[in-house]
Amino acid sequence: MASGINRLVLAVALLALLAGALAASACGGSKEKATPAATSPAGTPKTTQAAATPGAQGASVEIKNFAFEPKTVTIKVGQTVTWTNQDSVAHTVAGDGGIDSGDLSKGKSYSKTFDTAGTFNYHCSIHPSMTGQVIVEKSGAAPASPGQ
Repeated sequence: MASGINRLVLAVALLALLAGALAASACGGSKEKATPAATSPAGTPKTTQAAATPGAQGASVEIKNFAFEPKTVTIKVGQTVTWTNQDSVAHTVAGDGGIDSGDLSKGKSYSKTFDTAGTFNYHCSIHPSMTGQVIVEKSGAAPASPGQ
């Protein structure tokens, strides 16, 4: 009897291991190197407005509670958005304009510099209900007023 229970426990453990391995490989390999997370300041607004300096850091997005926060960021051409996974499960950042993080485990970050103006939609390939948007304005454009 004990031998049958041990086999059952072993079979369940092997199935769980196989399922985890399949889930981890579902999105393929990363095309860009992930880096350790940098903490963002508390009180980040829902929409981040970046400084007008070309090449300066643009915006930070935290991946937490199965959501991108903030969901929409606005930056200038030449600025960078950095996504950092704070969840205990892997996520991706994939979408318009060559956004492709590959798998990001907890604490890993992905950065992308945007060289053209436009609106870039993105999502998590593992969890498609997770969506976000980067709005890239020309360097001379006036920032949008809050509430618009």
